[in-house]
Amino acid sequence: MSSSEKDVRLSVGDAELTVNPANGCRISSLRIGGTELLRQGERYGCFPMVPWCGRTENGQFHNGGVLHQLPLTAPPHAIHGTGRDTAWRTARESATEAAFYYDLADPWPYPGRVTQTFELTESSLTLAFGVETYGDSFPAQAGWHPWFRRNLGSGEDVRIDFDAAWQEERGENHLPTGHRIPPLAGPWDDCFGMPDGVDVTLTWPERLELTVKSRTEWVVVYDEQDEAVCVEPQSGPPNGLNTAPRYVTPIEPLEIATTWSWRTL
Repeated sequence: MSSSEKDVRLSVGDAELTVNPANGCRISSLRIGGTELLRQGERYGCFPMVPWCGRTENGQFHNGGVLHQLPLTAPPHAIHGTGRDTAWRTARESATEAAFYYDLADPWPYPGRVTQTFELTESSLTLAFGVETYGDSFPAQAGWHPWFRRNLGSGEDVRIDFDAAWQEERGENHLPTGHRIPPLAGPWDDCFGMPDGVDVTLTWPERLELTVKSRTEWVVVYDEQDEAVCVEPQSGPPNGLNTAPRYVTPIEPLEIATTWSWRTL
C-alpha cells in the first residue's frame, strides 16, 4: 500500500477524523468524545459528490451542443458523480489539516482536477472542494453526502431543524420538476433552497448538537432510512447539470465549502 492509499487521521482535543483516500476520499469516521457520529461501512461515512450531485436525468447532459452519456449508476439515472468511486492521492497532511486530489477521467468526458481539503478544530470541521479544468469549460457540481447516525447509542433519535425558503417539487422520477413549493414535513428525500446559505441543525437530545453550514443555497435532506440521516450541502440541485449548469472555466474553478460545528449538551 502506497502512502497515497493509507487512511489519514486528524485529531485535536476530543475530535478525531479519519479520511480514506483509497475509497473515494470519504470520511470513514468522525468521533467526538469517543462517540462515532457517522454510519459505518465502506458505502457510508461521508462521501464526496463530484463532478455532479444527486441524480442526472437518464445519465445525460449537454455542454453547448454536445450531448454526453454517463453510466446509469442508479437506473435510469446517473448518481452522485465519480469521486466516491475513485482512489484519491494525498497532497499534504498534518495533525489537523489534510488535502487530497484526483484527476477527472472516464467516464467523465472532460479533463480536470478535483481537490478536497479538511480542517479540524476542537469544535468544528471545515470541508472544501475545488474543481478546475485542464482545457474546455464544462458544467459541474460538488457537494457532500454524510450519513449521520440516527441514534448515537443512547437517548433519543436525532432531530433535524432548518428553515428553507422553498422545496424543489420532486417528480415520480425522483428529480425536481422545476416547480418550487413551500417546504413539506418529512420524511424527506428532497432538495431545499436556502438563499442566505445552508444552515441545518442536527440535535441528539442530551448528547450533541451539530450545525451544517455553507454559503451555497442548496441542500438535500434524506431521512428515509432507519440507521442514518443525510444533510447534503451541494453547489446545485439534483439534475443541475441540465437545469442549473455552473460552468468550470480555465479562469474560474468551482469552489464550495461547508463547516460542521458541534457542542455537547
